[in-house]
Amino acid sequence: MLSVSGWSPFCHQLAMALPGAPTTNKQVLDKYLQLEQPDDGIMAEYVWIDGTGEGIRSKCKTLNAEPKSPKDCPVWNFDGSSTYQAEGSNSDMYLYPVALFRDPFRRGKNKLVLCEVYKYNKKPAETNRRKTCAEAMEKAKDTHPWFGIEQEYTLLDYDGHPFGWPKNGFPGPQGPYYCGVGANKVYGRDVVEAHYRACLYSGIKIAGCNAEVMPAQWEFQVGPCEGIEMGDHLWVARYILHRVAEEFGVVVTLDPKPMEGDWNGAGAHCNYSTQAMRGPGGVAEIEKAIEKLSKHHVRHIKAYDPREGKDNERRLTGFHETSSIHDFSAGVANRGASIRIPRQVSEDGCGYLEDRRPASNCDPYSVTEVLIRTTVLNE
Repeated sequence: MLSVSGWSPFCHQLAMALPGAPTTNKQVLDKYLQLEQPDDGIMAEYVWIDGTGEGIRSKCKTLNAEPKSPKDCPVWNFDGSSTYQAEGSNSDMYLYPVALFRDPFRRGKNKLVLCEVYKYNKKPAETNRRKTCAEAMEKAKDTHPWFGIEQEYTLLDYDGHPFGWPKNGFPGPQGPYYCGVGANKVYGRDVVEAHYRACLYSGIKIAGCNAEVMPAQWEFQVGPCEGIEMGDHLWVARYILHRVAEEFGVVVTLDPKPMEGDWNGAGAHCNYSTQAMRGPGGVAEIEKAIEKLSKHHVRHIKAYDPREGKDNERRLTGFHETSSIHDFSAGVANRGASIRIPRQVSEDGCGYLEDRRPASNCDPYSVTEVLIRTTVLNE
């Protein structure tokens, strides 16, 4: 068996806690899903971020009419002591609906309701990064900031072992897996295809997907999204991914370095531009932004994973298509730099920059907010 010493902390914990996967018969469920749903019985799945800053929770509420906007969904509450967000003696937390999506699992008029979390005193929870992000985006709205995030993730068996990997060793070295085709090169495509279609159905601005460099690792892209929309769409896309994988009996990890050794880690590269960068001569604006970013490297590293850089330390080593976490760098078409200017952007003289530092488990609200505060608001 593969030694657990080669696993990430997440995989080790999962293997210790979950020895076997319980299963149910989906065909039995299907006959209940075919039951007629009353018009005054709309199922609204409230989705929120828990106290870890990366975990996702949800619960369902019946509404008597189909909501057309988040304002049509009532404020709700939950037990924060069970989500790492409150003490048991004062555990009620509030869910404020902020974004609405079609529910690809229940379909029909049913909805996914993304929520911000507030504490008993109506102040935002510590992991509610959306509130300050929305404030920054409002201040910068005249610059029309666009974002696109490339979300990498890894599929695992229920025992924490990478999906499709041999149980008694390792697959062949990296090389044939990136954008690969064939049963010996890609693992878990069913999950990827189902997730893509579910995102399109929901209204997520999913832009594409591909197999990644490490076997069982995949990527999907969300964007371009303007302002606060980036975080909203990516968080719901993540929720959908976990739900889809759940139905296949597969586990998704966003750990930035799920396997130690000569294997690529997982990031959430953020492509970013303002209207000025996208216009004629915009490369000059891109260069100005990079100069500002170079002076706030530590600030950004702290914002790019839930543990203020501790997760990214395992990934940003200067190897496996990453920059060093300790140094800032930039370059055209350089995937070993902190900031990459795509070659086409350099040739066109306008476009966008790619920040390659965010970890796969980053909070997109934190990432987009700090980019705006550094490059536009000059904070």
